[in-house]
Amino acid sequence: MWGVGLGPGDPELVTVKAARLVREADVIAYHSARHGRSIARTVAQPYLRGDQIEEALVYPVTTETTDHPGGYRGAIDAFYVTCAERLAAHLDAGRDVVVLCEGDPLFYGSYMHLHKRLAHRYPTEVVPGVTSVSAASAVLGRPLVEREETLTILPGTLPTEALAARLATTDSAAILKLGRTFTSVRHALDQAGRLDEAWYVERATTDRQRMAPLAEVDPAGVPYFSLAILPSRMPSHLDTPTRTPAGRLDTPFPASGVSGSGGTAGARFGGGEVVVVGLGPAGRPWLTPQAQDALATADELVGYGPYLDRVAPNPRQRRHPTDNRVEAERAAHALELAKAGSRVAVVSSGDPGVFAMASAVLEVACEPRFAGVPVRVVPGLTAAHAVAARAGAPLGHDYCVISLSDQLKPWDVIAGRITAAARADLVLAIYNPASRSRTWQVATARDLLLEHRAPDTPVVIGRDVGRPEESLRVTTLAKLDPADVDMRCLLVIGSSTTRAVDRDGHTVVFTPRRYPA
Repeated sequence: MWGVGLGPGDPELVTVKAARLVREADVIAYHSARHGRSIARTVAQPYLRGDQIEEALVYPVTTETTDHPGGYRGAIDAFYVTCAERLAAHLDAGRDVVVLCEGDPLFYGSYMHLHKRLAHRYPTEVVPGVTSVSAASAVLGRPLVEREETLTILPGTLPTEALAARLATTDSAAILKLGRTFTSVRHALDQAGRLDEAWYVERATTDRQRMAPLAEVDPAGVPYFSLAILPSRMPSHLDTPTRTPAGRLDTPFPASGVSGSGGTAGARFGGGEVVVVGLGPAGRPWLTPQAQDALATADELVGYGPYLDRVAPNPRQRRHPTDNRVEAERAAHALELAKAGSRVAVVSSGDPGVFAMASAVLEVACEPRFAGVPVRVVPGLTAAHAVAARAGAPLGHDYCVISLSDQLKPWDVIAGRITAAARADLVLAIYNPASRSRTWQVATARDLLLEHRAPDTPVVIGRDVGRPEESLRVTTLAKLDPADVDMRCLLVIGSSTTRAVDRDGHTVVFTPRRYPA
């Protein structure tokens, strides 16, 4: 048996789990008054299969009198005993039963009376739902409690004096079960000096929703499914809500700190900044939580177009894609935006401090015109580490990282560094090995390395690691073919101790932690 909370009334507020259980159940049970209309079933209607057994649990009495010898309480207790017996018959026959409940099953819910009678006899699970209190706060657009405030939940059926005493000593409150008790609740709020703070919410989240200052509500039209809310007393910049023709309230919050047009949000909230963010080598699974937060809180996104395309679009953010060869201009643009008050994220693939935008941004940020503009660097998983992990652990000992691109440094410098690394017996992680305009460097680098490394030195060629088209090849230095390498590759060249070992039909590459004496 499942007691399934359906939330406050909007079928779209039914949880995914609740919807699944309703759809899969053999038996659907729900309460109703004698008129037979069930709010819970109406909410669940979109999730019913149409061929399920339905058990309508019709109350013998609601607000009227009864001739039961035990009075109202006796009539209701007898009713729940009978209901439990009906559901037990299904459970004994091996049929799964879902009991529908508006709101949350254990928050003033009718389900709890069945739970107490059956949970010790059958496997039972309660699926929580959104309560009417949460729904009322949401539709009002007003916080219930903040910081150290206390929230008191009260039934409107309490005596007026008891209600007033509770209301006088709490910060925030929700008073349920209004209907016939509304006048008493209003008097209690007045006695506690809280009437002017109180809001009335009726059938929250449904198409019959109504909200108003409680002092203005006519008691004659108040249904049972309504509640009174005393929201947080904390100072707020909320404008006074105004009723719309549809009976809803407009409750505008202050500007949220984001801007679709850019340039103002940071100024409103203490100044802009530039955050240089590493996206890692591939998609969201490779993105750190810190990087995700930096991207989510940004007003402006700046970066090389294909890298920006890896960030999910958000209409409140402005995107500034640029060519890959204008790093200084891109950095200056980001700093200008931050200087004007925006929170700017400059995106880089991998780690922004490894052949990427962090150094470019910091170099431009040191110009006098950008003094005082904060710059942060958020690290990312590097391509070298991603390829190494896929291969095994080739970077397990000392290694160096070299770019073969001669766009920003002469080839003589690159060649000298390759030779020095080879002589030092360092593992090399080689970035930017080739491009459409650079097709000879891989062969030249290979030949330089072969002057100091054995022909059978393991070489890993990782391409698009982390993406659907990922590939990984293990070869040797002598067999390294430049035709197999392009700009989307990263090479790992082993040292004299790096080993490539077959394990269960799979080649593992690693460099031992201990170097031979």
